Amino acid sequence: MFDALDIGTSGLIAQRTRMEVSAANIAGMAQTKNAKGEPIPYRRKFAAIAAGQSGNTEKPGVHVAGIQEDQSPFIPQFMPGDPDADKDGYIYHTNVDLAIEQVNSLEASRAYEANVTMMETTKAMINSSLRLLA
Repeated sequence: MFDALDIGTSGLIAQRTRMEVSAANIAGMAQTKNAKGEPIPYRRKFAAIAAGQSGNTEKPGVHVAGIQEDQSPFIPQFMPGDPDADKDGYIYHTNVDLAIEQVNSLEASRAYEANVTMMETTKAMINSSLRLLA
């Protein structure tokens, strides 16, 4: 019965990570240069979720297999006078789409809430079982 709590906990951790990654994407939307000052915009990231718990993939649950970069192309804008423009006169903007990030955040939030509800229900079932045995 305690496996159900472990499953819920693994789901909470995975969904929290998804929300953190989405928040980082939204925060990075305005970045048009990398840490070295090169005109390379922020690249969207996403959490890859895999079956099994962290540390033991044989146990039921989920875990974050890694944070990966979205390889979709940057959005070009023709601005030949900009100092960051390439030889063809284009500057590039991030591949983060605010609408997608908002939907991902909402979905992760709802999944987080569902895991909390499942854990509360499991806890109530354990308490009821213990009361019956006493």
